[in-house]
Amino acid sequence: MKPANDFLIRDEQVFSGALSCRGCGWSLLVRHLASLLGPDTVYVLPASCFSIISGPYPLAELKANVVHTLFAAAPATATGIRAALDRQGKTKTNVVVLAGDGGTFDIGLQALSGAAARSENIIYIVNNNGAYMNTGIQTSTATPYGAVTTTNPGEGYKKSWPKDLMGIIAAHNLPYAATCSLAFMEDFREKVTRTKNTEGFRLLMIDGPCPPGHKTEPGDSIHIARLAVETRLFPLFEIVRQHYKLTYKPESFLPVEECLKYQGRFRHLFREENKAMLEDIQEHTDNTWNRLLALEKLANVIA
Repeated sequence: MKPANDFLIRDEQVFSGALSCRGCGWSLLVRHLASLLGPDTVYVLPASCFSIISGPYPLAELKANVVHTLFAAAPATATGIRAALDRQGKTKTNVVVLAGDGGTFDIGLQALSGAAARSENIIYIVNNNGAYMNTGIQTSTATPYGAVTTTNPGEGYKKSWPKDLMGIIAAHNLPYAATCSLAFMEDFREKVTRTKNTEGFRLLMIDGPCPPGHKTEPGDSIHIARLAVETRLFPLFEIVRQHYKLTYKPESFLPVEECLKYQGRFRHLFREENKAMLEDIQEHTDNTWNRLLALEKLANVIA
């Protein structure tokens, strides 16, 4: 593990202050992302938390060009920007989509798939906080099984499993895709660097701490993000041309309840009558992990 000072940002690409909620992962994510991508970057923002956090005109958080676009249109907008820049000879300029799970898993999925299938030379970052947080914490297809949202309140908690976005992305045979966590900054920064140095359509999915939506304490965001990885609720892996590789394997597996117990959206699971749901989540987590191990093993055999 690198010493903490290796993660110091010496060339800030964001201005001080942000309009994010306390404990929100977006600001930390973008601060490190922008420092690695540099100023020669165009960011495309569909409707999402970050379209607000980035600042209403004339305010701005990023020291770079920002293009706001429609909920469903970010990959298409980024495709057009990429083509225009290439026409001007600016082939080294990064074109980066910063989207939430609503604009990725749901409303923007068609445009995302189209850009990925064409292998557009853009970077797609999805901050997966598991609901439409910006508009009132409504359920998305990224919302975890058992979570309470405003459209699945109380005993109406989410009763289906979240969409396997990374599996969908892998099917597009991309040059690079990966999951990242803000609690594992070395892994995060290495993946961003690799993404920057790869051509074609690339995607990073980040586990996005959201205190208002997850019903957590702002100061616990990174701790909970770390527990999500240690319990294998959010595995860290990368995919190169459908070949999977786990980039972090916990030395010992913590039960999922060690992460869920800090989140108010899962409070009802700890009632006696709902304990079976915790067992379901643990079984699903174990099965997902074993599937990733099998995919990694298959990739090694093929290689």
